[in-house]
Amino acid sequence: MRPLLLGLLLLHPFLLLFLPVSSSQCNFPAIFNLGDSNSDTGGLSSSFSIGPVTLPYGETFFRYPAGRFSDGRLIIDFIAERLGLPRVSSYLDSLGTNFSHGANFATALSTISPQNSILPLGSYSPFSLDVQLKQFLQFKWRSQLVYKQGGIFKGLMPKEYYFSKALYTIDIGQNDLTALYFLNKSVEEYLPSALKEFSEVIKSIYRIGGRYFWIHNTGPLGCLPYVLVQLQLKPTQFDRIGCSISFNDLARKFNKMLNETVIQIRKDLPLAAITLVDIFSVKYSLFRHAKEYGFEHPLRACCGFGGGKYNFNATARCGKTANINGIDVLLGKSCKDPLKRINWDGVHYTESANKWIFDRISAGRYSDPPVPLGFACHLK
Repeated sequence: MRPLLLGLLLLHPFLLLFLPVSSSQCNFPAIFNLGDSNSDTGGLSSSFSIGPVTLPYGETFFRYPAGRFSDGRLIIDFIAERLGLPRVSSYLDSLGTNFSHGANFATALSTISPQNSILPLGSYSPFSLDVQLKQFLQFKWRSQLVYKQGGIFKGLMPKEYYFSKALYTIDIGQNDLTALYFLNKSVEEYLPSALKEFSEVIKSIYRIGGRYFWIHNTGPLGCLPYVLVQLQLKPTQFDRIGCSISFNDLARKFNKMLNETVIQIRKDLPLAAITLVDIFSVKYSLFRHAKEYGFEHPLRACCGFGGGKYNFNATARCGKTANINGIDVLLGKSCKDPLKRINWDGVHYTESANKWIFDRISAGRYSDPPVPLGFACHLK
């Protein structure tokens, strides 16, 4: 170490906080993902007959419905691509799946806390975060049984050491907030309980060797057409870009509590490298400055029915067909140019919006600590 630098550190020990821990990029061999529809790569559509599993879903990139709630790739797909890994297969999809570099336990409509109203008769997925954890733990155990048996299935399973070197990505909470709001639950009772469950899931993964976590907070739900249509707000209840003030405030409250939860988890798990990504700020910036970034009609669904301000109808969603005079007619059609749109189906984002968001969060500017995706294995 140079004498001048050594002298500065002796005089000012706190300068150590600003020295880089390592300049080497992480080599994550696998991704294990938990979450909801924002990162679901086929879980719900593999499990129930009701999900959007038909065109125009997937039309932009895959050219066929790929189990994703978008016209193309999700943020989790771009994360895998940036890390040089294959796209993460859904744990619930038994056809053509390859788990050699990870698995995805996310399903659309999933919540942190289990709900009373679940599919196929209710509104939410039975695969809440605690269930996804149980699936992951079973996957870890059974995948190694298959791997050790050898044969043709060995190459489809992750190696044992991957579980301690993998990146664990988590994006969940959006559906908890809609359940909280529309089912009139108590914020003071629900959120602390939900985040306690969230914390326990992280600690359970840590106990079996997981060390590297990439966690998204929740986005500005008050800017989504499916929320705006249901709320029927008065003019004073919109912010200056047309989003619901109360719903975005609820998301901010959740995010503040999530941040406090992560701070405590870091204290409890000192060897864990936990990156918390401020998805809310990135997405809200996209809505606010949509025109500057080359997008149009930020609050209108690209794929939907009904036209108007939001182009969203809960009874005729994207891909919905109706039998008219003996002929199946597509009601929920996609717009002319999804590349210029932010919202895909009233709830989820287009591939172009997902890519725009990923490009910003992957650089580390919106992360705590502010490390790029490729360096997320390093402790602060």
